[in-house]
Amino acid sequence: MNQQLLAKTFVELADNLVADFDLIDFLRLLTDRCVGVLGADAAGVLLADRDGELRVLAASDEQVRLLELFQLQNDEGPCLECFRSGTPVIVPDLTREAERWPRFVTTAHGSGFTAVQALPMRLRDEVVGALNLFRAAPGPFDPAATMIAQALADVATISLLQQRSSHLSTILNEQLQTALNSRVLIEQAKGKLAERLGIDMERAFTTLRGYARSHNRRLSEVARAFVDDSEPLPGLGASAGPGS
Repeated sequence: MNQQLLAKTFVELADNLVADFDLIDFLRLLTDRCVGVLGADAAGVLLADRDGELRVLAASDEQVRLLELFQLQNDEGPCLECFRSGTPVIVPDLTREAERWPRFVTTAHGSGFTAVQALPMRLRDEVVGALNLFRAAPGPFDPAATMIAQALADVATISLLQQRSSHLSTILNEQLQTALNSRVLIEQAKGKLAERLGIDMERAFTTLRGYARSHNRRLSEVARAFVDDSEPLPGLGASAGPGS
């Protein structure tokens, strides 16, 4: 385990305890670090909207994003159970859960995943979502890595709830709704950039994200400008530059 990257991750997550942070980029950082630090093959984050319905807010790659959407559309899977129970759901071998989640298990295997652990994003009695880690190979999860993953989920949850308590005129649900709207824009921008450059959706996302970071702008702002052609974005549509 990369201890230096792990320490950096906690600092980065805590740094978002400030006003006006980019929720989409914040959650994508969380999923990326779970893959980079904890050895998961993929990670996703589901958060509840103002009506208490789960939405996919971040995923480390397109494959797991589609799998998370499948769970929601079919109302079946470990991540939903984790959110509803407020407790971890750890499945070292999905094959053994075929009767429990028949459609999810089949789709997960088709996506290349055979093990999953879903960890609640909660503070005391308030559950706001779930952090989900996927692996390609079956087998028990390292208890130490699971504790660290839960700690990352806890820090992220505190950051989200801190935003609510620090701004009396803004509640978390409004922030999540704004993030959901931004997610739609980002998906549109990904599709447009992928078609223009002849690249896949994941590469399109990292290109958009890298452009936003290098120009010190919010990802959603860059996505809107690119979709609407409302302002020039020099270099963005010309080459698939490195993401970060």
